[in-house]
Amino acid sequence: MVINGGTIIGNNVNLFQFLNIGTEHNTPAIIGDEVYVGPGVCIVESVRIGSKSSIGAGAVVTKDVPAESTCAGVPAKVINYNDPGRFIKFRWEVPAK
Repeated sequence: MVINGGTIIGNNVNLFQFLNIGTEHNTPAIIGDEVYVGPGVCIVESVRIGSKSSIGAGAVVTKDVPAESTCAGVPAKVINYNDPGRFIKFRWEVPAK
């Protein structure tokens, strides 16, 4: 992973291998809470990733991602608003005994 030091990352965010979050103009990304970022994703410049969203593997994010959406592709585009962030929804809950 290569993550610019000024990047703001929210709570309960899943980041996977081969991730790059970069900037040339000291305007790093802002990532909201409960976001899933798949493997091989590149996040470029000052984009905002909305809370409870998902970014598919290999996506190149060059524009803002709305909250509660799923995006994928090169360049990344919103593909749906159905059940985003499903991989992290219950990540820190302790099962009842």
